[in-house]
Amino acid sequence: MQRILEAESRAVASIPVVDDYERAVDLIVERVWRGGGKLITSGMGKAGQIAMNIATTFSSTGIPAVNLHPAEAQHGDLGVMQPNDVMLLISNSGKTNEIVELVDLARGLYADVPLIVITGNPDSPLAAAADAVLPTGGAPEVCPLGLTPTTSTTMMTVIGDVLVVNVMKATGFTRADYARRHHGGYLGKAARGDNN
Repeated sequence: MQRILEAESRAVASIPVVDDYERAVDLIVERVWRGGGKLITSGMGKAGQIAMNIATTFSSTGIPAVNLHPAEAQHGDLGVMQPNDVMLLISNSGKTNEIVELVDLARGLYADVPLIVITGNPDSPLAAAADAVLPTGGAPEVCPLGLTPTTSTTMMTVIGDVLVVNVMKATGFTRADYARRHHGGYLGKAARGDNN
């Protein structure tokens, strides 16, 4: 267990810090926060689960976001797209067919839609199409087979957290803003200062 924790910790610590983080935050703030668009996240398989989590976290912190399943996008769900939207696409290989195809479909609908990409392969076709590339660093999976998304999904999650936190800072999102979006449970009470 200790070796796995150490391997994942090293992987997170080695995530490259690149200028495209600032570009990604600027795109979200300008088009979504100021421009009235939304963030559309997408990924396939395990990356899709991370994309869904990132969307819900953004929504709770003042950035309207939805998760779009790339296969369903080909059957009408692409209609969720509107002007001023930004797409956040996640693929460890940067070659996932459904996600690469989604780029073409999305830009066929709105040619100027900006793409933020989280990937372990900054030289991939998906990265080449992106306006901002956030590389995971490509550390090996801790899975004994080297196949199951484990380390890669941890890094994707952390990168999503970095984006959320930096967008919150850029928009001046407050505890009161949070409370208006999160009414239930412990977090809702904590945001409102309700200690009961």
